[in-house]
Amino acid sequence: MALASIPSPSSAVWRLGPLPVRAYGLCVAAGIVVAVAVASRRYRRSGGRRGVMLDVAAWAVPFGLIGAAAHALLVATRHDFTHAYRLWHAVTLGVAAIGVPGAVALGAAGAWIACRRASPGGRPPQTPPRGQEVPLGPVAGAAAPAVMFGLAIGGLSNWWTQQFYGPPSTWWWALQIAPAHRAPGYETYDTFQPAFLYQSLWDVAVGLGVIWAARRFPLSGVRTFMLCAACYTVGSFWVESVRVGPLPQVLGVRYGALGDIAVFLLAVAGLYLTRPRPIPPARTPGKSAPGTLVDDSPGDVIST
Repeated sequence: MALASIPSPSSAVWRLGPLPVRAYGLCVAAGIVVAVAVASRRYRRSGGRRGVMLDVAAWAVPFGLIGAAAHALLVATRHDFTHAYRLWHAVTLGVAAIGVPGAVALGAAGAWIACRRASPGGRPPQTPPRGQEVPLGPVAGAAAPAVMFGLAIGGLSNWWTQQFYGPPSTWWWALQIAPAHRAPGYETYDTFQPAFLYQSLWDVAVGLGVIWAARRFPLSGVRTFMLCAACYTVGSFWVESVRVGPLPQVLGVRYGALGDIAVFLLAVAGLYLTRPRPIPPARTPGKSAPGTLVDDSPGDVIST
């Protein structure tokens, strides 16, 4: 056992009368609040109107939670799909692989729907005229680092659940894991690398780095979001590689790593396709043919 280490909470659930209060839910709720607050502030500072990000969050948050719930449910019931492998089982394995990147992608889909429904003033009109939707680019640019900060806070829930840790370690920041939560083969070890903390610190670093990059370089909102997604998956892939435990795999690749690879490739492809293109030089007008009319002044037309 390490001489100095991080203790794990003894309980992840508290009773408020008949209602159980779970640390996981509190962390996720706190992450959502922080993400919406940061996104709203960034959107207003970029010239957006108050209330737009709240309307967007009303769609994006439920979509993202649905994706996260689908991931958790299918991973928890993966043992039901190991006896008879059929096409439906392959589909469920694919959905279970979405993880956090997939949940964020579904949240982005919800944000797109909200932008299509919302008016520039921040309130959805009864019959929105075509072309009056809120542009998705500024919303995505404002939300990109905010989502990273929210994920960092939500990821701290793994401190209570004791399910996201790395190999055994004796470093001073090693995490104490209770015997009931130790992975098979690691029962004799007491302290492990806090993989969840690595992930949260990486998320914060990505959020701050993207804010700096957006100020330093002329990045559009969509490119800012793609850059954020690509950077997130780099750290998430590494953290997933050091995580220990009976993690589900597809073709020898862990669910989380598979989702990170897919999102990284899509984000890099999106950055390439949306790259700024040089503006062609304006054509120099040639000499007018004889007999044509030339606008020589605001109100005069002469013949050449």
